[in-house]
Amino acid sequence: MDYKKTLAQVKNASRMLSSLSDDERANVLLTLADMLETDPGQLLAANAGDLERMDPADPLYDRLQLTEGRMSAIAADMRNVAALPCPLGEEIQRRRLPNGILLRQVRVPFGVVGVIYEARPNVTFDVFALCLKSGNCCVLKGGHDALRSNEAAISMIHSALKRHGLSTDIACLLPATHEATAQLLGAVGLVDVCIPRGGRRLIDFVRDNARVPVIETGAGVVSTYFDESGDTAIGAAVIENAKTRRVSVCNALDTLLIHVRRLSDLPALTMPLASKNVVIYADERARRALESTYPAELLREASDQDRDREWMDYKMGVFTVDSLDEAIAHISGHDSGHSECIVTEDAEAALRFEREVDAACVYVNVPTSFTDGAQFGLGAEIGISTQKLGPRGPMGLRELTSTRYLLSGHGQVRK
Repeated sequence: MDYKKTLAQVKNASRMLSSLSDDERANVLLTLADMLETDPGQLLAANAGDLERMDPADPLYDRLQLTEGRMSAIAADMRNVAALPCPLGEEIQRRRLPNGILLRQVRVPFGVVGVIYEARPNVTFDVFALCLKSGNCCVLKGGHDALRSNEAAISMIHSALKRHGLSTDIACLLPATHEATAQLLGAVGLVDVCIPRGGRRLIDFVRDNARVPVIETGAGVVSTYFDESGDTAIGAAVIENAKTRRVSVCNALDTLLIHVRRLSDLPALTMPLASKNVVIYADERARRALESTYPAELLREASDQDRDREWMDYKMGVFTVDSLDEAIAHISGHDSGHSECIVTEDAEAALRFEREVDAACVYVNVPTSFTDGAQFGLGAEIGISTQKLGPRGPMGLRELTSTRYLLSGHGQVRK
């Protein structure tokens, strides 16, 4: 592949894309959503081929797998994105300068958005939908594990674009090779921003090697702190949902922190996890509280390394803290700034947690499983940004725009 030529074609397409109306862009998404529901056979067959090459015990297996139900969910998200208000042209500010010049600040597309991701073929559709609706072209670089799935997905996307007479350069899938990654990260002037979506190793590699601007997303070491005043029934429900709803996603619970005075409630808090065979890695105090009630074959001794672990599996760390201060310090020292939760009935403790925990999403008595663009009313997401410069949290349509100042007058000159 001639990468420079391919990316230049995408850049040219981005200039054309900005001239399309919102309805024209939305109609492409509606066509693609219909295709996903009425003719999913080719994509499901390709996905089955990818799954055959992966060990079902691999935590990425669940991320890779497509089903008719998941296809319907992708289609529903696509329709939701199509129906959302378009942010392009939205005025952020308008004011008249003392010299009579009218100044306006408006939202505009980034232009070309590159996304590097691992074994999640649904990301192909999420990225395309959000980029198209926000007036951006996308360059996709998936992993080898999802190669056939992504090739089938981009084929469907190109078919939808062609049905509306649009260039297929609006969405480009690069080969699943290291060379393609290097070319994308070095495409200065052709790619406006690159977003890695995957584990910590991928994110670190992209940040350390990119010459184009990067928005960090994805890696999530997520904790829930059960406070001294926490409600046991709420805590058990929050912990179970955050841990077991989908263990392979970045908002899944990795670490439970429990106040020392509530260790007697730990068996009740973890009882729902035992029925789902969650292996608990507990510190000494927590392990003593669990050893007579939690299944012995599912109880392990925690190591210091387990405090920093993103499990992506039916496994969880449990650590005892002596105070809210210690819980906040643990989160600050070991977590990734993705999503954090406190279970408490103490309003002051909740307020302190919200103020002092440095994360993109902070929850009180609600599981971290809600960190999701669709759940936030964004239609879908291109990733969860954990950085502070630029967008933070789930990235929807507005987060895929930049701004431009527009100034108009009648012959004013600067003195």
